[in-house]
Amino acid sequence: MNSPKQKLGLIAGNGKFPFLVLDAAHAQGYDVVVAAIKEETFPEIESRGAASVHWLSLGELSRLIETFQREGVHRAVMAGQVKHKQIFSSIKPDWRLAKILLSLGMRNTDSLLGAVAKVLADEGIALENSTSLLEPLLAKQGVLTKRRPTDEELKNIAYGRAVARHLAQYDIGQTVAIAESACVAAEAMEGTDATIERAGHLMRSLEGNASTLSRALTVVKIAKPNQDMRFDVPVIGVKTVEVMQRAGASCLAIDAGRCLLLDGDAILGAADSVQITIVAE
Repeated sequence: MNSPKQKLGLIAGNGKFPFLVLDAAHAQGYDVVVAAIKEETFPEIESRGAASVHWLSLGELSRLIETFQREGVHRAVMAGQVKHKQIFSSIKPDWRLAKILLSLGMRNTDSLLGAVAKVLADEGIALENSTSLLEPLLAKQGVLTKRRPTDEELKNIAYGRAVARHLAQYDIGQTVAIAESACVAAEAMEGTDATIERAGHLMRSLEGNASTLSRALTVVKIAKPNQDMRFDVPVIGVKTVEVMQRAGASCLAIDAGRCLLLDGDAILGAADSVQITIVAE
């Protein structure tokens, strides 16, 4: 007699990340119960073979808990982006989430999601590392592309890491764009792609002006000093490379073992095709 499959809850945000988790969970024999966020999750999640898909709005924490409990889910992962501005502007909290929001000392994602994880745990639902099923996609240490960084890019990386670490410890953002050891843009609630695009726009505004500032941008995206791998894990994909190319960025630095390459080798191929170097430290 076959034993029933283990169930895994998936709280799905936007992007490819939830799909990768869903596929990996299937491959490891899980029945996946998806809690899809109406404001974020791609509708294609319906056709990826989940045991069930439940659509919830941001803020419906009680309904999330009730759904997982009804489905017999005791373990869950959170995968996919929920835009920071959505969390703190568009959200319509139910009584349970409102209580959490009122209790927060700091209105940042780490505080909010950490408090949500505690409530889930109290209700018998353990939130696990979002990367636990995707270890092969975590960035390996070293230069990942064919082109190695130039001396100028290495200087930008060192400076960018120092700046990004200071920002990340306050949960402001994970990404900075650097040119000649000057910080051109720092991420806040707008997200990585918008930060890179803004940096590119700023650099283009200098065209035709007398300036010693190099137009080539280095993008540094790091994990937080005490990164909770259950949520808000740094991710990059082919789209990141495309945005960098449009912005005039030539180098991307990420954290080895703590940043997911969502498109695997396709990211490196895309970077190689446009001479962008990717370094993981």
